[in-house]
Amino acid sequence: MVAKSRFIEIYDTTLRDGTQGMGVSFSLQDKISLTLKLDEFGIPFIEGGWPSSNPKDEEYFKAIKDYHLRQAKIAAFGSTRRKSLKPDEDENLNAIIKCDVEYATIFGKAWTLHVREVLKAKLQENLDMIYDSISYLKNHGIKVIFDAEHFYDGYKEDPEYAVKVLEVAREAGAERLVLCDTNGGTLTHRFYEITKRMCEKFGDCIGVHCHNDSGVAVANSLMAVVAGAVQVQGTINGIGERCGNADLCQIIPALEIKMGYKALRSSINGLQGLKSISTFVYDLAGIEPNPYQPYTGQHAFTHKAGAHSDGVMKEPRAYEHIDPTVVGNERFIAVSELSGRAAITYKARKFGLNLDKNDAIITKVLRTVKELEASGKRFEDADGSLYLLILKALNKYKSHFEVLSWTVTSRARKADIKSICTIKLKVKNRIVTSVAEGIGPVHAQDLALVKALKPEYPMLENVQLINYKVSIAGRSMGTASIVRVLVEFRGDNEYWSTTGASANILEASMEALIDGYEYYLHRHGA
Repeated sequence: MVAKSRFIEIYDTTLRDGTQGMGVSFSLQDKISLTLKLDEFGIPFIEGGWPSSNPKDEEYFKAIKDYHLRQAKIAAFGSTRRKSLKPDEDENLNAIIKCDVEYATIFGKAWTLHVREVLKAKLQENLDMIYDSISYLKNHGIKVIFDAEHFYDGYKEDPEYAVKVLEVAREAGAERLVLCDTNGGTLTHRFYEITKRMCEKFGDCIGVHCHNDSGVAVANSLMAVVAGAVQVQGTINGIGERCGNADLCQIIPALEIKMGYKALRSSINGLQGLKSISTFVYDLAGIEPNPYQPYTGQHAFTHKAGAHSDGVMKEPRAYEHIDPTVVGNERFIAVSELSGRAAITYKARKFGLNLDKNDAIITKVLRTVKELEASGKRFEDADGSLYLLILKALNKYKSHFEVLSWTVTSRARKADIKSICTIKLKVKNRIVTSVAEGIGPVHAQDLALVKALKPEYPMLENVQLINYKVSIAGRSMGTASIVRVLVEFRGDNEYWSTTGASANILEASMEALIDGYEYYLHRHGA
């Protein structure tokens, strides 16, 4: 799609609407840190919060003044005045004025159902509330963005009144008229049709605010721009009420890469900072990142099927809609029982092993992967174990140690549970025994193993076990379940994972631990 090269205002409401998502809460410092990140990323408008709703948001507007923003404008959020009050008597409007902001966003009802059944007001009373509130803020030197709440539902039920709401807001001096699909129920074809009518009627002042209850918030936001909207509201990662808001991590790259619009202002890293800010928000919110999230997800550019891996390595456009590095992401080729020789070749080269797809070694490794995955292991997220497998096929694997035996015992005294591991190793023709106590059996295994190895390999001091995952891989020929273990390590600014599988969870864990430390010792030339 070719579009005019014009600027679309991105309005971020992560700090306000985003916190309405279940389980999401930001501290004052979180809000400030995210504001600085959004400003650095190039977001033009940042909605800081609703100052009259809670003390933290009120404090935010005081605290943010101590920071110099590169380009972003901070907006305070609020509602129209209460029907029984004059504007200067309304605590909500006065709280916005006290924030001393350049922009305020206030919402008003655009659906007759809400006016009558929620506000319990007359239709004219609602129009007066909208006009008075915007005028009051304008008279105090504040630029007003008007969010027409439930606009699309209101338009479908009573188009004349919904349009009248916008007319009144514009007459009162609103700079932007934002059409809100508050319930997220409007499908894209209808959404485009209504938005286009409003753009034709009101000109370049229309914005949209979409919720994702029908799964089309991003699509609706993009089609609004096609219809003529100049502002798009949303949140990072789409967090927010119920099913969330329109995801700016999808909207921004679509606008800039695919539609020819400019969406970021004076950005330090441009779109390459997209994945970073997505991860930052997930971390602040305490939410596990969605690995399948378009553009920024861990698996957004992962290729697993043999034909896909082979194709994308010959021509990236064959299976990638954009270059992943443009948005700060990266391509990942997964190796599994579904893989072909191209995936093994790609991984080998990533490890620095210059192999050709037609080498007999590649076929041998692929056959071994398929056999081991059939027995319960999984290599798609265990590159450490795959690396050792390739070394063995090349006859380049050298065992740095051999585990001769180990035992693990656990004891419980009231609330205190401890595990002890005793391990016997052969290290460079020496027999070494060590004992370690951990808070669990796998922790004890890890401590005992490292304790025995460190005198000979002190560089293992740099290695940390950072994650441990267990899943059921299936059943053996008998009745026992096969347990699959994945262990993640970090050391010297590198991350790697190893896998183990057994009917005994501790045997599977020991297998993965051994691979994890052998990987490090091989990679670091022990």
